[in-house]
Amino acid sequence: MSKTTILYLPIGRKTFDLAAGEIYRSQSMRWFEESGHTIIAPNEILTSVEELEQFLQSEASTNIDTILYQSVTFADGEFIVKALEFFKEPVIVWSVREPSVGGRLRLNSLTGGNSTSNVLRNHRHPFSFVFGNPDEERLQKELLQKFAVMRVLKSLSNLKIGVVGEYPPGFFFSDANEAELKEALGVTLHKMDLQEAFQKCVELPEDEWIGEVDRAEQQVIGLNRNDETVKKFAQFSAYIKRHIKDEQIHSIAMRCWPDFFNDLGAAPCSVLSQLTEDGMVSSCESDIHGSLSMYLLRELTGGNAPYLGDLVHVNEEKNSVVFWHCGAGAYSLAHPSTGATAGVHPNRKMGLAMDFGLKAGEVTIFRVSHTPDGYRLLVMKGNALDVEQPFTGTSVEVELNSDVTTTLYDLMNSGYEPHFALVYGDVTKQLIELGRLLNVETDVYQ
Repeated sequence: MSKTTILYLPIGRKTFDLAAGEIYRSQSMRWFEESGHTIIAPNEILTSVEELEQFLQSEASTNIDTILYQSVTFADGEFIVKALEFFKEPVIVWSVREPSVGGRLRLNSLTGGNSTSNVLRNHRHPFSFVFGNPDEERLQKELLQKFAVMRVLKSLSNLKIGVVGEYPPGFFFSDANEAELKEALGVTLHKMDLQEAFQKCVELPEDEWIGEVDRAEQQVIGLNRNDETVKKFAQFSAYIKRHIKDEQIHSIAMRCWPDFFNDLGAAPCSVLSQLTEDGMVSSCESDIHGSLSMYLLRELTGGNAPYLGDLVHVNEEKNSVVFWHCGAGAYSLAHPSTGATAGVHPNRKMGLAMDFGLKAGEVTIFRVSHTPDGYRLLVMKGNALDVEQPFTGTSVEVELNSDVTTTLYDLMNSGYEPHFALVYGDVTKQLIELGRLLNVETDVYQ
């Protein structure tokens, strides 16, 4: 599990029942310790703006992902305004329940959270709100989801996508406006020369690339390590990994055809497959937003390998669609009855490519999409079916939660790009929340 660094600010006023509030703070701290996340917190409820400022000054240099502002009791907007002077990260506002009903209003936490949310909205500062007590399972689950979203939101400002070669002719959707991408989402691009990579990778000594073959053999069934295309796969993988490390790249968008076949003499699919399997999500056809979509899915699921495919087939009777691509797919996505099987590119008949159907299970389908009006998100939910491999290459049949015909026509009429990212697990709530925090239009089918 990826850890989120959280600045926990328990806020209260002495005019309320601080003894009851302290019970909530102590329960919160115990749960934080069990959650495995990194918590930066004071030792007691902060009851004045001066106390808050003193604490914030002591932690001003700490790198955090989010502020968790717990309205232990009612407190006015001065507190959150002071916190924003020190930290610009998004905020989770947390109100707890009244400890008793009847007589004195002991905490008035909900009004405190209401007031804080109002201040944040008027400051145009991104925030989320949660309500409940620290020992409530529903609240704990919601907080964990929020933590993941906040960590991923923060990571976008540090995300560097390596773009290896220009997009293929006519694949306009694979491109991105660098300035707009940076302004809207905080993401930067690093361009790499594909032809230079071809020329230099084949010059690598064997001891620098043979490990890539050994690595593939651990999971790929039917791999012929003596095949020339396997050697080319390993050489290119080793070369590109060096640049990933040197440039601190977090995901890859790579031009694949026709260059790999014509100039390197090997299919690109195995490179993309192994990189994605090992945590460096990689999109084909130099699809920048596809790579970003895969990155977000991987991060929100705690490291599950995502898939990127075309929507190629519809079955109205099963309310299903098939996502397919030529031969790229992380090894762990393969159906357990076959495993990740070595093959050739279905059109070019050149190796090394993957050839398997994906496993069954609950999936989230997602796309960071771009239009002339700006960015939008697509969020869909479904179940990957336990069926025979639909097409050669890599493919998966998914029964949608939404009506397949309505969804199909909506996607086409809305002009979505023909690459869809998919991951095993349900992170639809997190993606919807991410869209809200980014203030980006989000189309949901679930």
